[in-house]
Amino acid sequence: MPRHARGFDVDAAYEYLSRRDRKLGTWMRRLGPLPAEARWRKSFDPVDALARAILFQQLSGKAASTIVGRVETVIGSTRLHYDTLGRIDDAALRACGVSGNKALALRDLVARESRGEIPDLRRMSTMHQDQIVAALVPVRGIGRWTVEMMLMFRLGRPDVLPVDDLGIRKGAQRVDRQEVMPTPKELAARGEKWGPYRTYASLYLWRIADFSSEAKAPTPRSQE
Repeated sequence: MPRHARGFDVDAAYEYLSRRDRKLGTWMRRLGPLPAEARWRKSFDPVDALARAILFQQLSGKAASTIVGRVETVIGSTRLHYDTLGRIDDAALRACGVSGNKALALRDLVARESRGEIPDLRRMSTMHQDQIVAALVPVRGIGRWTVEMMLMFRLGRPDVLPVDDLGIRKGAQRVDRQEVMPTPKELAARGEKWGPYRTYASLYLWRIADFSSEAKAPTPRSQE
């Protein structure tokens, strides 16, 4: 069974994309090469990462970090899992600032973990990215976009294009100098030209969407 390496050769991706797409290549040369993602080389726990993604949804980073810190204190662990979250009931979660919907999502996640439905890193290394999406999106509160962020920033899969992301769509609009953003379907078709490095193209599209003479820093992305 083939194994998928974590990460890819960003120099090769830069050379390929800058030659493959003239319009995108102009922006790439303007912005310069983007560095390799250090997280690709770091081990992580998919269940813990998904639990944190649930807790961070629709909150500022500061507010979410505060809530996560409270949960960690109550459960006595920095590892969010079936065994640790099982130490806390829903009332205690709410006291930490976790909404009812997020509590239900956490319970669903850890129940699936206990049944062996959440693949670990070793298993993910043998799975196609579409299989990983299919395995994780049934979890309450976990959508395709959240899994795509994991694929890009944690697993380093080279060919992921989050077509529903507004920043990606805005960047593509700017590259092609269009009056309106492309639809997800149009972006998927446009992105065929960027394979097999659609992840690296996406990193540029985010930067392009953020780029202006007034911009001081790029917008933080989930799991980035």
